[in-house]
Amino acid sequence: MPTAPATPPEGPLLARVRQSIAEHGGWLPFDRYMEMALYEPGLGYYSAGRQVLGAWPADGSDFTTAPELSPLFGQALACQVAQALQAAEAHTVLEIGAGTGALAEQVLQALGPAVQRYLILDLSGSLRQRQATRLARFGDRVEWLDALPAALHGVVLGNEVLDAMPVQLLHWDGQTWHERGVAADTAGTSALVWVDRPTPLRPPVLQDLVPGTVVEIHPQAEAFVRSLAERLHRGAAFFIDYGFPEAEYYHPQRTGGTLMCHHAHRADADPLQQVGEKDITTHVNFTGIALAAQDAGLNVLGYTSQARFLINCGLADLLQAADLRGRAAAQKLITEHEMGELFKVIGLARGIALEAIGFSAGDRTHRL
Repeated sequence: MPTAPATPPEGPLLARVRQSIAEHGGWLPFDRYMEMALYEPGLGYYSAGRQVLGAWPADGSDFTTAPELSPLFGQALACQVAQALQAAEAHTVLEIGAGTGALAEQVLQALGPAVQRYLILDLSGSLRQRQATRLARFGDRVEWLDALPAALHGVVLGNEVLDAMPVQLLHWDGQTWHERGVAADTAGTSALVWVDRPTPLRPPVLQDLVPGTVVEIHPQAEAFVRSLAERLHRGAAFFIDYGFPEAEYYHPQRTGGTLMCHHAHRADADPLQQVGEKDITTHVNFTGIALAAQDAGLNVLGYTSQARFLINCGLADLLQAADLRGRAAAQKLITEHEMGELFKVIGLARGIALEAIGFSAGDRTHRL
């Protein structure tokens, strides 16, 4: 007589999630679940020592980023950093979520003594170790922080940071809004399941949504921008990420939202599987980021595609000086079907007069 397949052993992170679900009455809102899956100390995707960043599945990584694709990304961005530092009369750069340290290395190499302090705020201990090894030759110019500084005078950089901040999920059934959360399977397995609860929460745009639509809202990313605004006394911040203005983000045809997972350089849309073993991410609502920044006293310097931003910052000249292999790699940064159009750049500032070169042509601020 055939036997039922054995239930796979429950890992420590899944056990911790199930414990948290029980402690919260049998239901966790998705933002709390996402926070645990990514950042639970010693267990989460970014805190358990995984490789995560790399070029190929064979190196044990799950995805790559622009600085890993081409050093020309950081070299072009450095032109904007230099202009902003000069306008702020500053010599400090703070990078949020520095990955392998590739972008820091590129900016420090390009700007030399113009950057006297390069601060890194990263929650991943394993990535900090990789950064420290990569940036060792820059000595005490590089410092690591555990939290945002109380006051900042300089330039802030964030590449693919906002997309990794936990989001809340809302489900429209045609009559009522529900918040989507996570519960334990009542069948006695170790599986996690979706459970919706009625909520007063709403997305910022309501336009003929189809019943069954699921959307994300981003209170944590917007709160982060407000916290940064409180600390940025004089300077500028530039965030590069994939996303849309809210009219596109909440378009009626986007019925499934933008939630996505990445593992071994493959994408899927099920964050309840392989808990802690894959990245969970969403696109950024750049309108929400801009409004949160303005409400907190920052000015929006500009908003445009990554391709236009990098070209404005001199990427074309850098491409001419590169060899054939370097040009091919850098093309992925600007072609529409790769990163050029999906990724956007937003610039924010306080206390400085700056016509940012990155937005000198093709600025889309009017679309936010």
